[in-house]
Amino acid sequence: MTITAQMVKELRESTGAGMMDAKKALTENNGDMEAAVDWLRTKGLAKAAKKADRVAAEGLVAVAVSGGTGVAVEVNSETDFVAKNQEFQGMVRSFAVAALGVSDIDALNAAPIAGKPVSEVLTDAIAKIGENMTLRRMVKVEGDVVVSYVHNAAADGMGRIGVLVALKGADNGIGKQLAMHIAASSPMALSEASLDPAIVERERVVQTQKALEENASSPKPKPDAVIQNNIIPGRMKKFLEEVTLLGQKFVMNPDITVEQAAKDAGVEIVSFARVAVGEGIEKKEEDFAAEVAKTLQGA
Repeated sequence: MTITAQMVKELRESTGAGMMDAKKALTENNGDMEAAVDWLRTKGLAKAAKKADRVAAEGLVAVAVSGGTGVAVEVNSETDFVAKNQEFQGMVRSFAVAALGVSDIDALNAAPIAGKPVSEVLTDAIAKIGENMTLRRMVKVEGDVVVSYVHNAAADGMGRIGVLVALKGADNGIGKQLAMHIAASSPMALSEASLDPAIVERERVVQTQKALEENASSPKPKPDAVIQNNIIPGRMKKFLEEVTLLGQKFVMNPDITVEQAAKDAGVEIVSFARVAVGEGIEKKEEDFAAEVAKTLQGA
C-alpha cells in the first residue's frame, strides 16, 4: 500500500512521533492507522492515541434532567456559526426535553414537538437555515438523582461537552464535582467490569510486546516470570486506573480515587455519560490553496 504524506501527517499529529518513525510504522503495518499507533507504542515512540484528538465536527450537545432521569442529545451542523444561532439552540434544547420521554434515537425522531415529529422539525430547519444538520445521538441515564454539567456552555444547558452522572443516594454537592471530573478526565467506562474487553486485550498485547522488547534490550534482562507476573499486571493495573471512572484520581483531591470520593460523600455512582460534539466523526481536511485555485480556474 502506498503511504502518503497525509497519512504520515495524521499519525504524527495523533501520536507525537517523528516523521521517519511514523512512516516506518505505517509501512510495517501496511497503512493500518490503529496498528501503526500500537507499533509506535510498543517501541516507546508514542502515547496512547485518542481518537477524539483526530476528529472534529460542529454543533451542540444539550442536556436535560427531570427527577432521576437525565438525557444528553447531540445535533451536528456544518459550521460553528449555526451553533451560535438562537433558533438552532432553541431547536436543540427542545430535542433534549423531548428526549426525556423516549428511550432511544428512533423514538426521539418520531417524538412530537409543536405538532410535528422531531425529524420534520429538523428538516424544516435545514431548509430555513440552509445548512445540513444531523440529530446524531442521545444518551439517557437514570438513578436516585442525576446531575448534569456543560463545559464551555454556548447557552443554558448546552455546549460542546455535556456530562450526566447518575447517583444512588442523596446528592450533597458531590454530583457537580463528579460531573466536572468526568468532563476533564474523559473516562472510557465506569469500572473494569463495564470496559470493553477488546480494549483491555488490545492494551495487554501492546504492554506485553513493549515489556518484552524493553527487556530484550536491557543490559540486565529480567526473568520471563517477572515480566509476566509482575511488570505486565502492574502496567495493566495502572491503565485501568487511568481509563475507568471509579479508578481515576479525583481531580478535586488527587489523594483519593473517584470511587472513594463518592463513598465519602455517601453516594454510589450508578452510571455516567460524557458526550462531546464531533466525537468519532472524521472531518474532511480541505486543501484551501487547491480549492481557491480550482475556483479561479472555473471563473
